[in-house]
Amino acid sequence: MRKSLAQSGVDVLISRAYSPALRKWPESEAHRIVKGPPCIWIVVVAAMAAPGCVSLSPPAVRWLDDPLVFQPAKYPRGEWSPPGLEHEDAFFTSADGTKLHGWYCPCDKPRAVVLLLHGNAGNLTHRWHRLQMLQQDVHVTAMIVDYRGYGHSEGVPTERGVLDDARAARKWLAQRAGVKEQQIVLLGESLGGGVAVDLAARDGAAALILESTFTSIPDVAAHEMPYTPVRYLMRNRFDSLAKIGQYHGPLLLAHGDADELIPAAQSQRLFNAANEPKRRVTIPGAGHNWTPTPEYVQELDRFFEQLSSDRRSKMQ
Repeated sequence: MRKSLAQSGVDVLISRAYSPALRKWPESEAHRIVKGPPCIWIVVVAAMAAPGCVSLSPPAVRWLDDPLVFQPAKYPRGEWSPPGLEHEDAFFTSADGTKLHGWYCPCDKPRAVVLLLHGNAGNLTHRWHRLQMLQQDVHVTAMIVDYRGYGHSEGVPTERGVLDDARAARKWLAQRAGVKEQQIVLLGESLGGGVAVDLAARDGAAALILESTFTSIPDVAAHEMPYTPVRYLMRNRFDSLAKIGQYHGPLLLAHGDADELIPAAQSQRLFNAANEPKRRVTIPGAGHNWTPTPEYVQELDRFFEQLSSDRRSKMQ
């Protein structure tokens, strides 16, 4: 008998064995977050602590920690004609009028509609393999958005702006897919996990999937630079730990136990703070950038099948 999500608040260990049948995903610049050599963090801490010292920021960013938190790749960098991925361009505007771009990847008779919120580096093209997996292996309709300053999207990334961009993307997706915004599943990877938690906590969601994400950006910075006041000097917060308790719905959280950038202990704290129903998946030996294994794809499949089953039960 299938266990309901409410019965599954446990940690699942996933084999890291790779299958030749699973697509081999290239390593890319995507999926990094708040990473830099210690000397950069020392400069950042010293500069942020100095009154009026903000000249280290390049013109494209507005605060000293911005270039560490946001590492966009603008068009034409990336694979803009991915083979085998059915998709269409989505053009829309954020709340402040910033012009944004995304990809809409439809699926015939989808089990769910998913908004994919990517990490802090690269652009949406660096996730085309993931979109293909969702569309063809998991059988869901998916959309991915490039935050302001990424890919084709205009503007300069900020925490407030990125959160607004994700809400604009969810609104566009709901209209295009013919569903309510709260019926959309939010899938956030790394920095996108912080974006997804904010949307789910404030507005609700059909379900929440988090991969390689954190408790907060200052916690990640403090891990990189212990015994410094860096956590108190950063403008960007993305405080998921403070928000996730406001979300009430199914949660699937996955993390590599060898993540050198965001310790697995952070995702465990986030998981502990979340409400039921919830499920945590550990990827043995995986660092921050891990390729979804066949076993993890099966976990996603079971997660979406349970969502479909719960939805059918409510309709009876």
